[in-house]
Amino acid sequence: MSRISMDEALDRAGTGAFQKRLMGIFGLVWAADAMQVLAVGFTAASIAKSFGLTVPQALQTGTLFFLGMLIGAVVFGRLADRIGRRRVLIVTVACDAVFGTLSIFAPDFTVLLALRFLTGIAVGGTLPVDYAMMAEFLPARSRGRWLVALEGFWAIGTLIVALAAWAASVAGVEDAWRYIFAVTALPALIGLGLRFFVPESPLYLLRTDRPAEARAIVERMLALHGKAPLRSEDEIVAIQHGASEGVFSPALRRRSVMILAIWFLVSVSYYGVFTWMPAKLASDGFGFVRGYGFLVFVALAQVPGYALAAYGVEAWGRRPTLIGFCLLSALGCLLFVVSPSDMLVGASLLVMSFALLGTWGALYAFTPELYPTASRGTGMGAAGAMARLGGLVAPSLMAFVVAEGLGVAIGLFAGFLVLAAIAAVAIDAETRQVALS
Repeated sequence: MSRISMDEALDRAGTGAFQKRLMGIFGLVWAADAMQVLAVGFTAASIAKSFGLTVPQALQTGTLFFLGMLIGAVVFGRLADRIGRRRVLIVTVACDAVFGTLSIFAPDFTVLLALRFLTGIAVGGTLPVDYAMMAEFLPARSRGRWLVALEGFWAIGTLIVALAAWAASVAGVEDAWRYIFAVTALPALIGLGLRFFVPESPLYLLRTDRPAEARAIVERMLALHGKAPLRSEDEIVAIQHGASEGVFSPALRRRSVMILAIWFLVSVSYYGVFTWMPAKLASDGFGFVRGYGFLVFVALAQVPGYALAAYGVEAWGRRPTLIGFCLLSALGCLLFVVSPSDMLVGASLLVMSFALLGTWGALYAFTPELYPTASRGTGMGAAGAMARLGGLVAPSLMAFVVAEGLGVAIGLFAGFLVLAAIAAVAIDAETRQVALS
């Protein structure tokens, strides 16, 4: 009998058509989730007009949405470690599609708040489990690159929602927010049916004493990629991680504290910028930097950020890439603060978009690899919860600090991003080409 680890089995299978199909399915819903999250900023002005509210009052849809995401991340992350990734993803995507669609037809603001809260729970549950699951289908040598590529679908979602908001603005339609929510709901509706074609994570199956099912999935990958099947004497075994696998167990406590702090700090900065920017540019803007049209360019700037992150996590490592992008994001914020002209303001916004989304790419590649299979869903759920807490704090922080000047607010975010880089330095692991346990 020859004993091999799941990572060795995945390495034999390599990457190819199997992972590309998963990327298409996960990526579609990932783009949909990005659209749902960023719709907070793009719909606020229209919602305020429809229901006779101020924009800060309309942004309560975002507050309830992020509160729902926080709850969903914690609950469904833990649930994925107990009952499996596949079941949780089907349920969360179904709820995303249903409540996201119902948001289009909300008759009043109270109903809309309730529907955005429920949509937030679903989206919050989808995001962390998506990444934990995708990571468990990938060999160590190329895992980082593929995970950053999945995060790249966030840029696609950002671009689509920006284009939808721009089109609704140019057309001058009434209740533009309904059209934007319709666009955000469509990918989730399509993605729901496709999720039934995603098998359960082989690492999860192995951990829950279902080796025959795990082996069958690996055999399917091998066949699809034209590789030789496993020999009858090959037995896939789980890597033992140790007795205590809780995210705050002694072995994991330091990395958990540091990575969760980074998720919070980056999230406050990202949502602070991207919930404020659409409403700001849609109204007065900064000279030529105004309107939803410029936000299309801001979204396009995210794509090379992901590309550089995908290269960096494999060439330089997860931690150095994360540190570098955090510092570059801080530099973009500082450029905004000191910019003497509209041209430099526009450039600083593009740098922030490029660098912040590269930061997210590195962060999503790094985080699931810090945890063993038994607690990966929980770890990603906790990270997602910190991100949503940041999303909850950001609008209120912006409203409070902007009273002192917009430059002060963006400067504060620069400080947060430098702190995130320092926390990344303190993480006690580098996971490039390290097998998942």
